[in-house]
Amino acid sequence: MRKNIFILLVLLLIIYITTACSSEDLNENDSVDMENEGNEEEKRTGNEEETESHYPVTITTYNRAKKPVKITFKKSPERVLAIYQSSIETLLALNQGDKIIAAAFLDTPVKDEYQEDFNNIKYYENRPTKEEVIGMEPDLITSWYSLFSDKVYGDVDFWHERGINTYMQQNSGVKQPNNLENEYEDIINMGKIFDAEDKALEIVENMKKEIQKAKEYVKGKEKVKTVILETGKEGQYRIYGEDSIGGDIAVQVGADLVADENATIGAEDLVALNPEVIFTVYYGDSIVREESVKNIIENTALKSISAIQNKRVYPVVLSEVYASGVRTSDGIQTIIEGIYPDLKVE
Repeated sequence: MRKNIFILLVLLLIIYITTACSSEDLNENDSVDMENEGNEEEKRTGNEEETESHYPVTITTYNRAKKPVKITFKKSPERVLAIYQSSIETLLALNQGDKIIAAAFLDTPVKDEYQEDFNNIKYYENRPTKEEVIGMEPDLITSWYSLFSDKVYGDVDFWHERGINTYMQQNSGVKQPNNLENEYEDIINMGKIFDAEDKALEIVENMKKEIQKAKEYVKGKEKVKTVILETGKEGQYRIYGEDSIGGDIAVQVGADLVADENATIGAEDLVALNPEVIFTVYYGDSIVREESVKNIIENTALKSISAIQNKRVYPVVLSEVYASGVRTSDGIQTIIEGIYPDLKVE
């Protein structure tokens, strides 16, 4: 009997010890799980902070008096009004088309690679009125200098007082001279505003590489006499000089820009310059493109010009040589290939 009681007590003791150990293991596992959950929470919080660390971002833009104005973005804009070619296409190139709530004033259809995204954007053939814009409740308006006149949308402080940021393209009438550096800066600023700076820098670096390739190509070569112009009325030609995107590109790649000042000249002046290459600026459809060339090559008063005799008259769309944005790359390519047809631009 005593032996049986002893065995029973031993069994009870074993059961007690086993149960206690299991409970202790369970508590330890619970502690580990809670620790892991804490780590996961820290990771999530850390990732959120890393994502948000890009903001706030402060950008310098301008007012109607062409004075610098600093604008701070606490987050990426989500409701954007984009007016004019460069404003629209720069956002599309940065993959921000879904942020554009309305667009207007294209000089030419958007580039093929942006068309699908552009199809989802509400487009106004005529710009929306100031009252319509207020009703849209945008958080950013990006456009040209001309939009912020008293007769159109008013100066930028009108919008800033309502919590709506603005950005003006610098070569749209804000800064002089117009040059490539201003275009580069606009693209990079848009990249900063929308936390897409890597993409913006990639676009700008590709432009610089195209320029550098042409510079290397022309070393030791004789400069090509070049004119960039737009056909006006009554036999007058508007010159795009060094103080223009087209002119800056031509000079940077080694051309001799024989009409180097923005001005208006007549046929006799153009004959006297005798350029070897003429770029004729147009805006609009393909018919206007063809006419821009015909107006030069079919003008008997100009027939002695070298560029006409050698069939070196090339059309260039306005959006490639004025407030050009991401089309700056196309302008670089058009001008380089016209001046140096043996140089392949990638």
